[in-house]
Amino acid sequence: MQYLLLIYEDEARFAKGFDPAEFAEYDAFGKKHASAIKSGHALQPTPTAKTVRVRDGKALNTDGPFAETAIAAGIPGARYGSIEVRPVMVFG
Repeated sequence: MQYLLLIYEDEARFAKGFDPAEFAEYDAFGKKHASAIKSGHALQPTPTAKTVRVRDGKALNTDGPFAETAIAAGIPGARYGSIEVRPVMVFG
């Protein structure tokens, strides 16, 4: 099964550019999970989505925990917004 991780956070945080330390975190995240990162597929319906937030260092899941939500909790933006985990619909 494949999943899409959508990052939702306050875009105003980036109005003056990206924090270099946080940008480095995203770079490290991308390298760590490079084999799992895919693109170009349609999404399953919204009711199949799960959301992850990290507050005070703890992942808050709406459903789970599952491996996908654990990966989502590692995305730096989870500390400021939320990460939606949604199954990908793969055609033929």
